[in-house]
Amino acid sequence: MPTPDELYAEASQLKSAGKLDEAVAKLEEILKVSPDHVLSHSALAVHLQKLGRPDEAIAHARRVTEIEPNDPFSFTQLSVICQRCGRIQEAEDAMARSHVLQGRPH
Repeated sequence: MPTPDELYAEASQLKSAGKLDEAVAKLEEILKVSPDHVLSHSALAVHLQKLGRPDEAIAHARRVTEIEPNDPFSFTQLSVICQRCGRIQEAEDAMARSHVLQGRPH
């Protein structure tokens, strides 16, 4: 059986080939065997937002922040996903958290 990282590489190839729905399915397959695979959650956040599935996209972006609560980039990504999904207050809150983690004023 392929490792989560090997499946992730397959998902990346599918995305590059323009097969976004298939990439999403591959990423979801990874999460069935490795529920905290942060790269899969991160990629799903981006792909699902592009596919017009905002609630799922935000849920995956939020999961990244739960897995890596001290990573400013995780909160920056959450902010961007929320902004693109029209959730401005949530986007601002996530960016403020990113700034705090970076030691910057918000």
